[in-house]
Amino acid sequence: MMRKYLVALPMALLMVSGAWAQGLKDAYKDYFRMGVALSGRNMTPEQEDIITREFNSVTCENAMKPGSLQPAEGRWNWREADRIANFCREHGIKMRGHCLVWHNQFADWMFYDAQGKPVDKKLFYKRLKKHIRTVVKRYKDVVYCWDVVNEAIADGPGDTPFRKSKLYELCADEFILKAFKFARQADPKALLFYNDYNEVNPHKCERICQMILDMKKRGAPIDGMGMQGHYNIHYPAMNELSEAIEKYARVVDHIQITELDVRANMQHGGDLNVDKKGEAITPEVKSKFEQQYVNLFRTLRQHSDKIEVVTFWNLTDRDSWLGADNYPLLFDKNRQPKEAYHKVLNLE
Repeated sequence: MMRKYLVALPMALLMVSGAWAQGLKDAYKDYFRMGVALSGRNMTPEQEDIITREFNSVTCENAMKPGSLQPAEGRWNWREADRIANFCREHGIKMRGHCLVWHNQFADWMFYDAQGKPVDKKLFYKRLKKHIRTVVKRYKDVVYCWDVVNEAIADGPGDTPFRKSKLYELCADEFILKAFKFARQADPKALLFYNDYNEVNPHKCERICQMILDMKKRGAPIDGMGMQGHYNIHYPAMNELSEAIEKYARVVDHIQITELDVRANMQHGGDLNVDKKGEAITPEVKSKFEQQYVNLFRTLRQHSDKIEVVTFWNLTDRDSWLGADNYPLLFDKNRQPKEAYHKVLNLE
């Protein structure tokens, strides 16, 4: 693949009529698409200008999750997802669909009947299929891929590699197979992903790869692996990241970094019990933050024959699920680009 190496320019020269001369999507056009997760809070003129300048892929942060779209049977809440999707349609930006099945923020009504009693698998699958079909068909003109199942693999040791969620308690691992089949029926052209965090950890990486191979043998149309990328200034080591990418490339045809952020403390992964205070953002911490982003993008560029999209998990620190004090993104809480942004933009 031909590379267009960028020459590092002084920050002042990157400004043209008050705007940066090029965005991330332009700087990385020979490597992979650059994406961002959005919520309704991001749909303001100021932020939309940043989005269209910097990114060419968009994910709904929460608005397309099952519990957000259908909090009760037949009661659909399309407003925020439609608003983001319509913005993407207007600007010619393709979307990643996120996500069809997740144990958290799931449409838990699917597990119970009108009397509040647990349902059997037959009724559950009927409801799940209808939900997936309705959602996928509504957005199939703008969504080119879906995170079909999110975070089904457990982190620690146990008698099963699967997370012991309500989904697993009712269906064992069959819900993964069914969800992928339902999604393929709803849109035969969409790419279908399994998505998870701590995906660089060698033990969990092996569990995920074995699950994907097993599901594909059973007929699950799994096209790709979504490596979430919830990292920190100390983790991961780049050799482990490279090894994980190579392992996933042996079991799927498509790999995307789906939820990238780098927090300024020792936490990482998708655990929702987040320390939002973080560490004091000292010059030393800023330096580590900048170097980790440089290391990450240098490594990802080395694997650009396998990585298709890199998506940041929200636009600025102000709206990050980690809290602004964790300093996780390339744009600060005032929506200004950090020094790390310029280093990533002008990596060469």
